[in-house]
Amino acid sequence: MKLYTIDTELFKLDGGAMFGVVPKTIWNKLNPADENNMCTWAMRLLLIEDGKRLILVDTGIGNKQDAKFFSHYYLHGNATLDNSLAKHGFHRDDITDIILTHLHFDHVGGAVLNNNGKLEPAFKNAVYWSNTLHWNSAVQPNPREKASFLKENILPLQESGQLQFIEGPYTTTVQNGAALPPLHTIHTPFTADIAIRYVNGHTDSMMLPQIQYKGHTLLYMADLLPSTGHIPLPYVMAYDMRPLDTLSEKAAFLQEAADNNYILFLEHDPVNECCTLQTTEKGVRLKDTFTLSSL
Repeated sequence: MKLYTIDTELFKLDGGAMFGVVPKTIWNKLNPADENNMCTWAMRLLLIEDGKRLILVDTGIGNKQDAKFFSHYYLHGNATLDNSLAKHGFHRDDITDIILTHLHFDHVGGAVLNNNGKLEPAFKNAVYWSNTLHWNSAVQPNPREKASFLKENILPLQESGQLQFIEGPYTTTVQNGAALPPLHTIHTPFTADIAIRYVNGHTDSMMLPQIQYKGHTLLYMADLLPSTGHIPLPYVMAYDMRPLDTLSEKAAFLQEAADNNYILFLEHDPVNECCTLQTTEKGVRLKDTFTLSSL
């Protein structure tokens, strides 16, 4: 197995939304805001080369939306999905599988392209993986998430026949206030070295790939831990649907990661690709940061 970092565009989001109840006087030291209160974030993807499979985790924001849409997010930087793939000797047509952690536009927008007015999957040879509970939440969104679930990013995947679901024990059950799935729920859709873990604080049934790599356990954190600046437990995004559940999930995941020296792959951190954690008298805190290629 080989793992590669796939950088795509940088973008900006409101700093207050990204740090929730944490005051600006504190979070601004972690990711300084511009004059509009916007902070820069990455959309960093992971490519897994595992035998004959080439698996991409998430797809970034894509480029099919109009100028008005992109004006809200200030895309910048020189990296694109295609040139990052090419840097490692790959083309989008080589991708066999795409694991979509969840279907918010900055994670799934690049999954679909506009081909002369026709919306179609951007990876013509890939199977796109989601799960039933999350899919249903995305196609029938609640009012709070509606702006994040864009039908043009989602429905063409189903219409193409390229969409499949990774089902864990709880992902087919509508919760309606029922108990959340246990933290240890893991399902293995590929090889034994690639597992999926489910969390529900940010959105229904977000999928976190967990990978055994070179003697390490690597966990792709998606929006459970956007950056190293979000390690302290109260640092929870205002975008999360169930912030108290995020608190519980973070507490358990981060302690497990510290205890077992997991490598956390950070999708949105503008500086750091990977980190490890340690337990201190103040709780779980950052230990080391490094690039994936340094492993």
